[in-house]
Amino acid sequence: MGYHMLDQKNKRPILILLLILPIIFFFASLFIGAYSLTPLTVIKLLISKISKPDIFDVQQSILFDIRLPRIVLALLIGCALSVSSACYQASFRNPLVSEYILGVSAGAAFGASLSIIFLGDDFPVQVMAFAGGIIAVMMTYFIARIKGETGVISLVLAGIITNAVFTGGSYVVRYLAEPEKLHILVVWLMGSLSAASWKDVSQSAPFIISGSVFLILLRWRLNLLSMGDEEAKALGVDTERFKIVIVILSTLISAVAISVAGIIGWIGLMVPHIIRILIGSDNRLVLPLSATTGAALLLMADNIVRMSQGIELPVGVLTTLIGAPFFIYLIRKSRIET
Repeated sequence: MGYHMLDQKNKRPILILLLILPIIFFFASLFIGAYSLTPLTVIKLLISKISKPDIFDVQQSILFDIRLPRIVLALLIGCALSVSSACYQASFRNPLVSEYILGVSAGAAFGASLSIIFLGDDFPVQVMAFAGGIIAVMMTYFIARIKGETGVISLVLAGIITNAVFTGGSYVVRYLAEPEKLHILVVWLMGSLSAASWKDVSQSAPFIISGSVFLILLRWRLNLLSMGDEEAKALGVDTERFKIVIVILSTLISAVAISVAGIIGWIGLMVPHIIRILIGSDNRLVLPLSATTGAALLLMADNIVRMSQGIELPVGVLTTLIGAPFFIYLIRKSRIET
């Protein structure tokens, strides 16, 4: 798929904008919601929180206990999904590889289904979803690994097999579910940040931040891997070992993200494509810009659903509605160019 890069003169403003986009959206998001807060009110609440932290106030609760954790979690999850997909795509030289293609989402959905339907409140949904995602991607990788190497075609085929296995398992669990628990599961599978809390942030932030930073530090090696296994080996890179490291770290942060918010589709696939269209395929820029753009894009999508005055649409539904037309455009564009 061909990408037309901006020329060097126009690239710098775009780079700066993409880097600061999460900061802009963060502050804008403080005022958005079913209960609107003006900038002056937010400033007063911040001062009041610092000077009188023990006094309960409804507006303070809305800002600090409901709105802020949701904003922070959206930024973290958008970053995790985008960085992990960018790493998958660079490692396996396939622009369609993501946590969904590799089976992470299907595995996480199966784990969450087991937890919600059979374990209830006795076991955290996040733990089972995370375990399911990890097991699924390990299954995909080892099915695809033939004679010590992991080819792109075999990886995609293995991902299809893994998705089929875990999706089938999820269907069986849903068939056996009680109606009340089935409703909870369906909402989780749609992907939503409506129940975000500081506990979710504290549990996911260390894994997502440390994993993303480590992957970004390895971005120059991804450039070597993108050249092809033979070329990378000639330059001294142990390609299989490096792929394993990338897959483990990428799976870790994407599985953590999915476990706390459910299935939020297309962000991971869209963002790296957008970055490559704008600035090219150099992973030294693609990874950090995918992190900031993915964070901002998911927060923007969540702001849109938060502004609804009636029933709040799960953000995963909105990202899917946005993502599908985007890829139709890319497919048609690539056909015209070829």
